[in-house]
This record gives sequence, structure tokens and C-alpha cells, in this order.
Amino acid sequence: MSDLCDKTATELRSLIGRKDISPVELVESCIERIETTDKALNAVVTPTFDHARDEASRAEKAVLDGDDLGLLHGLPIGIKDLEATNGILTTLGSKLYANHVPEKDQGSVANIRAEGGIVIGKTNTPEFGAGANTRNLVFGATGNPFAPDKTCGGSSGGSAVALATGMTALASGSDYGGSLRTPAGFCGVVGIRPSPGVVAAEGRPIGLLPFSVLGPMGRTVDDAYLLLQAQMGIDPHDPFSTAPDVDLFAPLEAADLGSIRAMITPDLGGAPMSNSYRSIFAKRVEIFSHYFASAENGKPDFTDVDNCFEVLRGVNFVAAHGERVRLHRDKLSPNVVDNVDRGLAYSLEDVAIAHLQQSQIARNWLDLFNEIDVVICPAAATTPFDHSRWSVNEIDGVEMPTYMRWLAITYMPTMALASAVVLPCGLDDDQMPFGIQILSAPGNDRLVIEVAKGLEAALAKNTLTKRPIPNLDKLSV
Repeated sequence: MSDLCDKTATELRSLIGRKDISPVELVESCIERIETTDKALNAVVTPTFDHARDEASRAEKAVLDGDDLGLLHGLPIGIKDLEATNGILTTLGSKLYANHVPEKDQGSVANIRAEGGIVIGKTNTPEFGAGANTRNLVFGATGNPFAPDKTCGGSSGGSAVALATGMTALASGSDYGGSLRTPAGFCGVVGIRPSPGVVAAEGRPIGLLPFSVLGPMGRTVDDAYLLLQAQMGIDPHDPFSTAPDVDLFAPLEAADLGSIRAMITPDLGGAPMSNSYRSIFAKRVEIFSHYFASAENGKPDFTDVDNCFEVLRGVNFVAAHGERVRLHRDKLSPNVVDNVDRGLAYSLEDVAIAHLQQSQIARNWLDLFNEIDVVICPAAATTPFDHSRWSVNEIDGVEMPTYMRWLAITYMPTMALASAVVLPCGLDDDQMPFGIQILSAPGNDRLVIEVAKGLEAALAKNTLTKRPIPNLDKLSV
């Protein structure tokens, strides 16, 4: 790949600031890439090309006039279709909102625009973000850029695909049980799940449940960090929102991995994990573990995590979508209906116990970092599956009790309120992207991003662990 749209966002922003390239050139490069590859993938479901061209012309004039330029000035951004965008179709992947056009941006989008980001389109998502297969009843499925008949993960799948193929310079995501991390792992890009409150989520259905967060996606750690800096901002409508950490505005430095104590775990002590992915992870650890001050095998304490996740997710879905299921069951995807039905079956005692379990999990997680700095594990349990299926039903012959259980490797850290980064780490046995998670305590965002940057550089040195690139020739029309 050698087109302008394939350069990193940080490089592009520097080139724009130096007047070496025009935002107009960059937007046209991204539009051309979308037009030549997205028919095979279905990632950018609502293109906004006319808007992007107008914004690029204004961005070009600002550069030539010597105006102050924002962090993202002139960069084409894909916005996940769960995020409200002023004047741009926002369907939430649902037939109920197939014609919904918001009259204002949500906070994270407004912040991106304020820093000069150009919205080039909305990226596909499962209905209301329910599920790790980006497939809905409005736009259909989004294919993986390494094999279009397979899933790209979800729910930020369209964003991950757009990034992996150069359709956008950056893309937004959100994450509850792995909605940002799973597609990053499946598509060979970087995703950051920040601590609750770092990026205000003022539209969260239950304000006092902190598990759903907004976050950035990019092709590199530096790129994702750049978008995170733009997304951040306090909003009193999110009770967890806090003034941005000053450290998160400082230039990003790679951590000295030789001073970092890492816990290595293939399954966080109990997540379903395919034998293939256990083997791949062990082999990749052999390649990079020597960079750390220590890299010891361990098992974090996630006692009762499956129950507390299922119950609290059910509470969230009943609150957000209970009335929709009651009135429009036949128009909704099976994942949304399943979550609501499951949630309605729980008792008050079930919910109370789940809150106690989650509190203990979060405290155990915090205590872990008295002895270590980060936890490293796979980003997914198995290779991407055919996107005609809604989910993973079994792994190595073991049936999954719920459609979410195969995602335990990502929802377990959510219950601990972990900060996280997913890094590409080569290909799996099926020649699909393989990713790893770097995890730490909530509030350790700067640390976990610095470690990710340091490890990214180390992984790039080895052909088995460097970021994989999709074959665009096979996708072009």
C-alpha cells in the first residue's frame, strides 16, 4: 500500500501542518479507497463525501491562512453509527431508527469536530451495539478485510475495517464487553478502552453503570492516542466524567519495558479459549516476554464474573431496550431480544448479588497492581467466524451457555473497570489477525498506552508479530 490514505494519522497531521499535503488531497484519497474497496466489505454505511469535501476545503484555507490548527485538523474520521452526528443519518443499526437524523452532535463527536476532524462517514455496528458480529437488519454484515465472508468483530466493526483498509485516518469506537477490543484484534488495528470518565459518555442509558465507555481506534498506538486526546472532555451529564488527566495531553513516550512487571495469562484464569489461540499466544509470548523486567504466568481472581456480567448487562438492556422489545420485538435483532428477555428473568436479589460480585472483582483487580504493572492476554478466544452466524456457539466442542460467553476474555476486564489497549500481534493459524490485550488498573491509562507503544515497537521487529496488512487488490472493484 502506498496511497496517501495509508499513512498514519500522526504523519498525515504533521504533513498537513507543514503544508506538504492538503486536506483536500487526503479526503479524496480516502473517498477513492472507500469507493474501490467498501463494496466488498460494507464498513462505511453512510458516506458523507459532500460534507467531507466542504470541510476539507475549509481546512485547507485555514492552513494557508496560518490559523491555529486543532489536533485532528484535516484528518478524515469514521464515526461509529451509535454516535449522534448533527445532520447525518444515525441508525444505531436498528430498523427503528433507519431514518433518524440527529439535530446535534454528542459530546465526543463535537470534540472531534472542534479539533478539526472531518467526518467522512458513519461506520457499521450491530443493532444498539449488541454482539461481537457487526451485522444488522438495516445495512447487513460488514466483512473482515482479510476474508470478507468472515466477521470483523463488533460492535465497532465498521470502524476497525475502515482503518485496516485506509478508508479513514482514524475512527471512533465504544466498548462494553469488548465492542472496541474484539474488532481491533480481528482486523489488525489498535483500540484503546479508556477508564470510565476519560471520554464522557453522556448518553449512557443508566448513568451510574460505568461499564460502557467511548474510545479511539487507529492503525498505531500514536494514532489512537491522538484521537483519544481529541475525544476527551468533561460533561456533567456523565457522572463518571472527570477533568482530563494532564498526563494524557503530554506527548506520548514509549515505556521502558525493562522496568515493567507483566503478568502473562492465556485466559485471565477462566475465560473460554480455543486450543489454537492458547498455542499461538504461548508462542508469541516467547517472542516478546524477554523485553519486560518480569513476565510471570498468573491467574487474576475473577470469581463469579460470568454471573455478574450477565446480570448487570441484563439490567442495562432492560433499561435501554425493554420498551422497544415489548413494542417492536419482530423488528429487532435476536441479540437485543435475548439480552432483554434474559434481563427480565432476574430477580432483585440476583441484581444485588451481581453488584456485590462486581465490587469484589474490581477490588481484587486493583490489589493485583500492588505487585505488577500490566496484565497481557489474548484479545479474542477464537479466530473470526463466518459473519452469517450471529455469534460463537461452541469452542473446541464445548458449547457456550450464552451468546456472549465466548467474549469473556474481554468482558472480564470490563467488570474490573480496567484500562486496556489491544495491539495487533501477527496472524493466527487461519491467516487472520491475532491481537493481544495490555490491561491495567482504572486510572492507569497513561501507563497502559505507554507500555502498548513500547511493545508495538518490539512486535514490529518480528515478521510473526508485526501488524498484518490486508490484500487490497483482492477487495478492489
